[in-house]
Amino acid sequence: METFESLVRAEFAPENTYLNTASNGLLPARTVTALQRAVRMRAEGRPLTPLYGDVEAARASFARIAGVPVERVATGASVAEYGALIAASLPAGAEVLTAEADFASLVNPFHMRGDLKVRAVPLDRIADSVRPDTALVAVSTAQSADGRVADLPAVRDAARTHGARVYLDASQSAGWLPIDPGTYDFLASVGFKWLLGPHGAAFFVGPEDPGSLAPLLAGWVAGEKPWDSCYGPVTELARSARRFDISPSLFSWAGLRASLELIEELGVEAVHAHDTALADRFRTGLASLGHEPVAAPGSAIVSVPGLGHRQGELSAAGIEVSDRAGNLRAAFHLYNTPQDVDRLLDVLSG
Repeated sequence: METFESLVRAEFAPENTYLNTASNGLLPARTVTALQRAVRMRAEGRPLTPLYGDVEAARASFARIAGVPVERVATGASVAEYGALIAASLPAGAEVLTAEADFASLVNPFHMRGDLKVRAVPLDRIADSVRPDTALVAVSTAQSADGRVADLPAVRDAARTHGARVYLDASQSAGWLPIDPGTYDFLASVGFKWLLGPHGAAFFVGPEDPGSLAPLLAGWVAGEKPWDSCYGPVTELARSARRFDISPSLFSWAGLRASLELIEELGVEAVHAHDTALADRFRTGLASLGHEPVAAPGSAIVSVPGLGHRQGELSAAGIEVSDRAGNLRAAFHLYNTPQDVDRLLDVLSG
């Protein structure tokens, strides 16, 4: 019988201590195989039609992982493109509430409109800062810079009280943090971090009524029958969130399909327990060394002020972390072990 450990060890054999999933996730062995197979198909001149099936399989897999109907899931390439769609749907002068220093791909599309009122507040005050004239709350589920997790139920309830909508960027949580996207208006996530896929693929969970959002980036794949929508205007848009699809980077989706299958086999709840236990082990070790990380209980990301300058030294020692604004950021995922945590602590103690 396969266990969490045996499944993971069959897929990953990193040559270093990799603690940088918040930047890029490692590719499972099955994903590398899927990518190689897709590349060979194109190199050998074989029909690529099966790769479009990978897009649909990945869409369905993400829907199961997220716990939403597949009809609400669109496939694209980046978070920013979906933020731009949401920004375009807002009336001039509408207020968008964001968290201070949230990730640029989330907040920038709203600033680019030029005629929206974008207001930024500390993350721990975002729910309390929703007011009657707030049209949208846009926030990352987990902060890229330091791993702090937003109080999503409080944000959702405050938004409902004041008639605002909620847009979540789950790029730093999809794959390890169980949430309920179905109770929020919009959600987007890249696939190359905690979902362990290649770059160039992203998901968008749209509203139950897709007609309330204009599919401004719609091409042929946005048609109800895509292969009948290749020429001239698309006469019938998909009746589901597929109307928000972007023409797929087929190799990326071939790989991401395989990665998501692994996430499903392991289960997000099991990944969450594994990842957060390692993060807590690191926090405990930091305290014994006299370091205090940014308070981010329940997060798989740990950020330590004042230690970012040691990133180069750690990399030279075969330990990959990030330097974010002077903070050392370590991100713990399913392929990491207690020994990885202890090795990082050992180097930091020197």
